[in-house]
Amino acid sequence: MAYHAVLIPEAIAAMNIDYFNRSVIDYGASASSIDNGNVLEMGSKHTSGSLTEVFEIAQPTAASATNLWMAYSGDEVILTDSKYKGLDPDPRNFYNEANYVFSAYKPYIGDIILITADGFSNAFSSHTYAVGQADSFELLWTSASGTGLCYKYIATKYISLHTSGSTIDMQRTPAYELECISV
Repeated sequence: MAYHAVLIPEAIAAMNIDYFNRSVIDYGASASSIDNGNVLEMGSKHTSGSLTEVFEIAQPTAASATNLWMAYSGDEVILTDSKYKGLDPDPRNFYNEANYVFSAYKPYIGDIILITADGFSNAFSSHTYAVGQADSFELLWTSASGTGLCYKYIATKYISLHTSGSTIDMQRTPAYELECISV
């Protein structure tokens, strides 16, 4: 079973500064479902219907390596098509549906996050940095820091999971603690 990335913001500026938080949407025929922890290029405000206070997002490009944002819908309970999202006990099953509004935040130098391996397009191995990449919403492990959004590896930790909703059936999944060193 393919899982979605789990993001835990341990200490981010967006927790205390509303300016670093926006409601966003990946809209249109080519829209994608977005995992928490995916890297986004912020576009302009949506211009039609009831979504005029929502910003459109896209995959980063080579030209947009700086000023990227990150998807994070936190503990929101979202209603889509008369179904509640976010009630599954396994956080790896959560994602932000295409063409529906979700939240994103602006990473800031010094932010510390914890993210599972599903948020990366390659394996950790001995890499030290995680960067935004062109034509992908996922972070990329590299051995050198890049320009634009870049996180430095701090430690490997584990996230406890209640996959069945029971405290008897506890599991752990590895996650990587990262510090933002450039935006």
